[in-house]
Amino acid sequence: MSGDGDISEHDPKKSYAGIPEAVFVDNVDEFMALSENDNADKVLKRLDEQHQKYKFMEFNLESKKRRLKNQIPDLEKSLKMIVMLQKKQDATEDMETQFLLSDQVYMKAQIAPTNKVCLWLGANVMLEYTLEDAKNLLTKNIEQAKKNLGYVEHDLYFLRDQFTTTEVNMARVYNWDVKRRQAAKVAS
Repeated sequence: MSGDGDISEHDPKKSYAGIPEAVFVDNVDEFMALSENDNADKVLKRLDEQHQKYKFMEFNLESKKRRLKNQIPDLEKSLKMIVMLQKKQDATEDMETQFLLSDQVYMKAQIAPTNKVCLWLGANVMLEYTLEDAKNLLTKNIEQAKKNLGYVEHDLYFLRDQFTTTEVNMARVYNWDVKRRQAAKVAS
């Protein structure tokens, strides 16, 4: 896997997001003989619906992956700033820096030595922390974000297998139905 998480490809857990596993249809004759599979068109429709659900899950997981990949560098940048503030904590002079005001707009600021910092937690919530507490919180959040990214990548890999299995099942049922219709045509 390419993620920074500690998830391996041989992880015993198939899906962390509860993605249902597609069952491979090994014997189409036996599969179509089941009571719920009375019509090939209904089976193909059901498999197509399952395929569409997998597409929806993929879209959600991809957006979550993008969000996490953007969040991790932001958290690391904030942690780097906390470390710098800790180093300058005992200084007697102010530190000059620039901060992001809006996209591509920065402003100069003078920062007096401090032992507290405010962190934006989201949902219109900002809290004041000591530098050490902020460092611990950001470190924990970075680790959790990397772990979640590993889970998402694992689920995407698992989801690709489900796509393939469902598509193969659809092709096998369709081919079975074509052969059945050709046999019926020849018999009549």
